[in-house]
Amino acid sequence: MAPGDADDEMAEIRNDFLVEAQEMIEGLDQQFVKLEADPSDTGLVNEIFRSMHSMKGSAGFLGFTHLVEVAHRAESVLNKVRQGEIQVSGDIITVILEAVDVVKALVSDIRETGTDQHVETQGISEKLDVLLESPAVAAALASVDEPAPVPQAVAAPAPVPIAPPVQAGKPAAAPASKPASSASAEAGDGKGVKGGKGGEEDQTIRVETRRLDTVMNLVGELVLCRNRMMKIGSGLERAHEGDPLGRELGETLAQLSLVSSDLQLAVMKTRMVPIKKVMARFPRMVRDLAQKLGKQVRLDLQGEDTELDKSVADEIGDPLVHLVRNSIDHGIEPPVVRMESGKPPDGTVRISASQEGNSIVIRISDDGAGLRLDRIKAKALSKGLVSEGELSSMDERGVMNLIFHPGFSTAEQVTDVSGRGVGMDVVRTNIRRLNGSVEVSSEQGKGSMITIKLPLTIAIIQALAVGVEQQLFAIPLVSVIEAVKISKRDIKTVDGRPVMNLRDRVLPLLRLCDEFEVITPSGVANEGYVVVVASGERRLGLVVDRLQAQEEIVIKSMGDFLGDIKGVAGATITGDGKVILILDINEFVHSARYDRMSYAGAAV
Repeated sequence: MAPGDADDEMAEIRNDFLVEAQEMIEGLDQQFVKLEADPSDTGLVNEIFRSMHSMKGSAGFLGFTHLVEVAHRAESVLNKVRQGEIQVSGDIITVILEAVDVVKALVSDIRETGTDQHVETQGISEKLDVLLESPAVAAALASVDEPAPVPQAVAAPAPVPIAPPVQAGKPAAAPASKPASSASAEAGDGKGVKGGKGGEEDQTIRVETRRLDTVMNLVGELVLCRNRMMKIGSGLERAHEGDPLGRELGETLAQLSLVSSDLQLAVMKTRMVPIKKVMARFPRMVRDLAQKLGKQVRLDLQGEDTELDKSVADEIGDPLVHLVRNSIDHGIEPPVVRMESGKPPDGTVRISASQEGNSIVIRISDDGAGLRLDRIKAKALSKGLVSEGELSSMDERGVMNLIFHPGFSTAEQVTDVSGRGVGMDVVRTNIRRLNGSVEVSSEQGKGSMITIKLPLTIAIIQALAVGVEQQLFAIPLVSVIEAVKISKRDIKTVDGRPVMNLRDRVLPLLRLCDEFEVITPSGVANEGYVVVVASGERRLGLVVDRLQAQEEIVIKSMGDFLGDIKGVAGATITGDGKVILILDINEFVHSARYDRMSYAGAAV
């Protein structure tokens, strides 16, 4: 074997090790928190032990000595736990979690530099040694000492692709397969050993995420070509009605449409990942933050198997972290306060995910103090976010949504947890970037709930094409509630703004011809349509001249071409070959012009 080939093979083995190590680490945080809640779960102890043992064997196979030292000591502690020589307690778990943090730093160092020599491991090694020699002393040290600072390398670990790199067409050969197998044999437990023909390893292959992105882009182009061909084929059939060739062309195009739709669905499913990949970080985070704030918090995760597109999963993690931290810091009260209010001392933060139609709905709720509307109003006025008049016209939901304004915070003092007024603004900005929506609801003294609604995928969507004079626009169908035919006399005015009465509710209107300065020679048309769109629970009517068609479109980013023009999410090419703009409905619905209005009780 040539030296270059050997280097490539070793790099591939190291990449496989990093992926396996990352998967183990993601599981360890969650498993340790579960073990702390149920110390008698011997099956869980064995599972954690096997993970640490396998990681040690793999690291030794590749020569990562520092990682081997830390993993070996942690494994020895876990072995004593298995044998009943060490009793599980919160302080013991804290020490082992510190070891996991150092392992994270070592893995990150290997990923970035190819070695594990840049992370200090002596401190955690000494703690683990003390724990092995005298668990009681180590527990005492853990309870009085500040947790060892997490090395810089893990403060913000680079995300590891869920689909890691391997050579195309080559099954993922785990570098640790040999060491891991022998390790499990040593442990005297055959569980978790995968091998033999027909096993799970033979049924899977790891592929770089960017390769899937490339395939998805190609499928998008195929969808555009299909739409164009279907349009041309329909025209030819009408022009040559009765021609056998025209009929055959129609049948062939119908088959092409079916196959391309199946291909598109297959590629989209390939990119789907369970949301548990995102949720895995929260048990450890909630445990540590609750201890830091002196609170008792129970985390309830529901719908972990709900799947969403990987690009959406990558973007939703940070907003969820902000929301969970806010629930613990601002929502959940200290145990003494909760008991004085007749609540149990431990609060509950619940994260649930479910698929509803073509959307993923994520809800973050708590049973804490809820939002205090008086404090929100006072802070909004002091910050100059609203005027007295605007505030008086808002309903409760409008007041609650003020927390999403940049710079808004009701915290009395800034801490490293919250108080800077950037968290909720970042949440809304990131979710809107995914063509999603976010709403807040709360009942004082009983808790709050944040509801996030996201599309299953952000690449190919169903859209409604609408026309204003000679211009066409695409509206994502997921945001469309209904379309209503109107006449000019149906449009009224409230405070100088156009509205209409729709089933005894006043609906604010926005004329696309005014928003995009489309020239209308005859002024406002006598007849047209109102497309009722929604973002969360807020609704808005878009006034257009005609409804063109409904079709599948591919979202193409316009980059910097459109500058700061609001209300545009991208562009697409229609079946007619025209380039049209895709409207950003969230931008319109939540724009300042409508954000501070409440028409529910207005008279027309």
